[in-house]
Amino acid sequence: MKFDTPATRNPIDRLKVVGHATERIDGPKKTTGTATYAHEQDVPGAAYGWIVGAAIGKGSIRAIDTQAARAAPGVLGVVTAANAGPLGTGAFFVTRALAGPKVDHYHQAVAIVVAETFEQARAAAGLLRVDYARDKGSFDLAQAKEKPPTGQPLQPNPALASRVGDFDKAFAAAPVTLDAAYTTPDHGHAMMEPHATIAAWDGDKLTLWTAIQLVAWGVRDVARTLGIARENIRIVSPYVGGGFGGKGSILADAVLAAVAAKQLGRPVKVALQRALMFNNTTHRAATIQRICIGAGTDGRITAIGHESWSGNLGPRPESATAPTKLLYAGAHRMTRLHVAHLDLPEASAMRAPGETPGMMALEIAMDEMAEKLDMDPVAFRILNDTQVDPETKLPFSRRQLVECLRTGAARFGWDKRAGKPASRREGDWLVGMGVAAAIRGAPVARSAARVTLDGRGHVTVETDMTDIGTGTYTILAQTAAEMLGVGLHQVTVRLGDSRFPEGAGSGGQWGAASSTAGVYAACVKLREMVSKRLGLMSVDAEFTAGRVRAGGLSRPLLDAVAAGELVAQEAMEYGDLARRYAQQTFGAHFAEVAVDIYTGEIRLRRMLAVCAAGRIINPLAARSQILGGMTMGAGAALMEHLVVDKRAGFFVNHDLAGYEVPVHADIPHMDVIFLDEVDATAGPLKAKGVGELGISGVPAAIANAVHHATGIRVRDYPITLDKLLHRLPPP
Repeated sequence: MKFDTPATRNPIDRLKVVGHATERIDGPKKTTGTATYAHEQDVPGAAYGWIVGAAIGKGSIRAIDTQAARAAPGVLGVVTAANAGPLGTGAFFVTRALAGPKVDHYHQAVAIVVAETFEQARAAAGLLRVDYARDKGSFDLAQAKEKPPTGQPLQPNPALASRVGDFDKAFAAAPVTLDAAYTTPDHGHAMMEPHATIAAWDGDKLTLWTAIQLVAWGVRDVARTLGIARENIRIVSPYVGGGFGGKGSILADAVLAAVAAKQLGRPVKVALQRALMFNNTTHRAATIQRICIGAGTDGRITAIGHESWSGNLGPRPESATAPTKLLYAGAHRMTRLHVAHLDLPEASAMRAPGETPGMMALEIAMDEMAEKLDMDPVAFRILNDTQVDPETKLPFSRRQLVECLRTGAARFGWDKRAGKPASRREGDWLVGMGVAAAIRGAPVARSAARVTLDGRGHVTVETDMTDIGTGTYTILAQTAAEMLGVGLHQVTVRLGDSRFPEGAGSGGQWGAASSTAGVYAACVKLREMVSKRLGLMSVDAEFTAGRVRAGGLSRPLLDAVAAGELVAQEAMEYGDLARRYAQQTFGAHFAEVAVDIYTGEIRLRRMLAVCAAGRIINPLAARSQILGGMTMGAGAALMEHLVVDKRAGFFVNHDLAGYEVPVHADIPHMDVIFLDEVDATAGPLKAKGVGELGISGVPAAIANAVHHATGIRVRDYPITLDKLLHRLPPP
């Protein structure tokens, strides 16, 4: 089915099921512990693998002595580069799953030890003796920015730069300017479920039960890495305990479990220990950013420039300039991305890649400009709104940024905000409010589904789409129920199996809009099959309450399957609407903080998000997604920081004791408002994703609130008390 013209009225618009706050249909399984995650699958005869990570940040392996480990109780085998056979790399992550002889980064896998029990594998792994030759690595982004390892100046990739008008001239001529630098640190995904896999072979056919966000990507990358045919690979991932981009495709756990299982002739299960999740897998790259804004005395931006530096093992930069390209007006514009080679674990996608770190800088800069102009920060943003993409001049399909800001300001009590920083005090606490705009793309991707109507009138939906805790099971069930006129209890959704039709996968905020569109397409086909069986061939047939009505006739839906079940499989394909419209989601975040006048301790008091993201399919699940994003944003603002040992080349705080994430006591009352919106260019449901909009802008809103409370501007995240303590106003 092709979606190449804006949606008109269709069965979804009845909103009998879609659009209603609905508890997750998978909730009972998750709350009773019967939802089976990757490591919990019942695979008879599975042995246990323990991955050993490299103890150096850069260099090579001279030798690995496996004798003692192989002789340990219960040990079945040890796999290293010496006996693993040739291994390639996937198309998404560039990191090699197994080091040898070269070591690319700290905790890159150097071996997997397999034993009858988990404890035996872990104990034997400690008996491995690895002889390393350490090389000098590049581990410092600031140093690589100034003096790259090649000795040549770090140049921007022309493909990663944009320019409109004459930025340099306009900036130099602007009467009010800001030229400031900001930094964001490396961040870890720290998802609850570890990267885990069970691998089993049946002849030349491989099955992986693994924690993955995009099943089809995993099949592709297993085929590339192991050199086997795609049709011989099956991936099963019905439940994923968090991903945030860190489980986009297969990583060392899947590759090494598969290699070990092949060698041993029996299934092998592997779960990465928490420390390896930080240094062995991927993370969000640190950035150094420079933002230049020029404006007239009336507050209108005339020049805006954003330059960002990040580091990686491969060529992919952290696209921090993405929001600056789209968020505000300004005739003269410039963005540039630089990427330096760093010998740290691979940097890759993490919730709202690009927008999260980019807005951590941009939205502080906007506040600084408002202060220079003596303008209210909300008013300054509204003044510089644009209804067309400032670079391409394409119209936005829907853009309610101004409405988000105004609605949020009214709900949050922005009019009661003290005019000057550090002017509101309650006992020992300085109190301030901050705001930030939010933007995140609304992409869609081809997605397929299979829908079956059986003889009982029960509907089964199948697609390899995953649910990473976002509520996918429920919104797909809602879509099918709406399209076929049945109750939600009459729908079963089966996800995360590569034997099912290929869905969009979870990532990039495209999952909800794309996967529901795939189910919609399959349901349209099924509706046609039902109508034909019933002899009701009107295109306007109405499916409701278990009946089909058309042309003044009404038949029970069950009559259509009296001769046998009906199965429809279809995919939603997309035309050029994304090239004719700028498709984005928008929001506004507000935060109130209190800062202790003596200690610099920061306490979040309340937060508000106002979102415009197309039709909200399930307001309950969408609200949960926004709350989760806001919580992650609070972590990024105040505590999250993967600390690099710049001598040895690794993240020091590689566990949840050292890498701090917010807990319940850190998070205040949160409120979420969804503006009434449909976007007919986004898909047949007129919906967009929201999972990443919830974090975009949040850290800056908190940073701006801290400045308003204290008068101290912190441009280097996280905002910890040591950055405030010696600059606080007198008690």
